[in-house]
Amino acid sequence: MTEQDVTRLLAKIPLLKTEIGKVIVGQQQVLEEVLVALLAGGHALLEGVPGLAKTLLVRTLAQATDLPFRRIQFTPDLMPTDILGTEILEEDHGTGHRSFKFNPGPIFASLVLADEINRTPPKTQAALLEAMQEGHVTYAGQEHALPKPFFLLATQNPIEQSGTYPLPEAQLDRFLLYVRIGYPTEQEELAVLTGTTGTARPEVQPILSGDDVRQLQLLTRQVSISEELVQRVNRLVRATRPATSQVKFIQDYGRWGAGPRAGQALILCAKARALLQGRFAATQEDVRALAPAVLRHRILLNFNAEAEGLTTEDAVAALLEAVS
Repeated sequence: MTEQDVTRLLAKIPLLKTEIGKVIVGQQQVLEEVLVALLAGGHALLEGVPGLAKTLLVRTLAQATDLPFRRIQFTPDLMPTDILGTEILEEDHGTGHRSFKFNPGPIFASLVLADEINRTPPKTQAALLEAMQEGHVTYAGQEHALPKPFFLLATQNPIEQSGTYPLPEAQLDRFLLYVRIGYPTEQEELAVLTGTTGTARPEVQPILSGDDVRQLQLLTRQVSISEELVQRVNRLVRATRPATSQVKFIQDYGRWGAGPRAGQALILCAKARALLQGRFAATQEDVRALAPAVLRHRILLNFNAEAEGLTTEDAVAALLEAVS
């Protein structure tokens, strides 16, 4: 990419945020973390109570990026073939020859919304593992490549646990970021009530194309990061493991720590955040800002922590304070 190409791409990022802001009021940190996952080439899990515009955020992002979009509503009776696709028997009317042809499922899109992912059994949840990690789907011994870019956003409700299937740790680790959505402020909620109960319907214009997203993902990996900061990220990730950690909170309450994928995710996300802010070097502030979303689903606490009401948020805070 030339300097002109880089300037053109970076100029589109504020425009992208503006277009999404036409529909999504507030939630700036959530939007930033979702865009970080997109630029870093990973996937994100959105958790929030009903009515916080999780689905609307993903749909608006699809409109603003002009990426092929598919939505999968996860239910207890959903089967893996409903996601990946299946083979159908076709007949050549000229020769009478019959053959099987693969019919792609909704996973074959650049932006996929896995809505209420914890409402489907583990067998169907596991159908996403290969797609998320390898970027292709294997059916009947044949590999079928997914489009590039491929970005999966999954949502789940943290309150209602009846009839749900919590994601196993191996699947959670495939998500680059675990994004938690909170309630809006009073002024933001007032703006939502005013803007959504009238006749006006904002139109979101496409800002980024698929090629733009691919170039931004390539540019993200070229953002510089100091060797000292990489070492600090490495110490932070290693401190999450109870067997070797020097952090008292982890020694007392840790059950299992994060693997090397967490360090890779934290470095890539720090680079992506720097690029979103127009910088070409990641800083300590980028690491601190994204450590909760990177680590909260990669740390397991023991029963003592649960009994005392401690969460992985407390663990990340203790780690950031100890590994300063």
